[in-house]
Amino acid sequence: MQIKIDPLTGPEIYELLTEHLQSMASHSPEESCHALDIGALRQPEITFWTAWQDNDLLGCGAIKELSPEQAEIKSMRTSSKHLRQGVAKALLGHIMAEALSRNYQRVSLETGTVAAFDPARKMYESFGFSYCEPFADYTIDPFSTFMTKVL
Repeated sequence: MQIKIDPLTGPEIYELLTEHLQSMASHSPEESCHALDIGALRQPEITFWTAWQDNDLLGCGAIKELSPEQAEIKSMRTSSKHLRQGVAKALLGHIMAEALSRNYQRVSLETGTVAAFDPARKMYESFGFSYCEPFADYTIDPFSTFMTKVL
């Protein structure tokens, strides 16, 4: 598996992010859906990675700098063809290593509360994330749960 910074220009990433946005919308009402589209992911404070095996896109993930001390994980998604193959764990490990190299003191995230998000929450817990109050511009929402890890 090769993980690399992605310019968000290829048709494969467009397809994967479309799948991601549709999935998020199917599990959360619009006002509770915090997934970013390609345009929003091109912000300078966001670094976006993709994971590849040969020419096959396996998944993606991003980190958004909230401050010099804190970052947020965004757009974690494994292609439906590659679920339960360690893609998300590899991406999260890569992102967390980058967070350490940038000297962030904390990494946080927002994810859903319904059963479809159980695997994601369990993975974040396995990396040492704990549940927390809303951060940044988030507010309490029955469809959102918040997690953080002090580095």
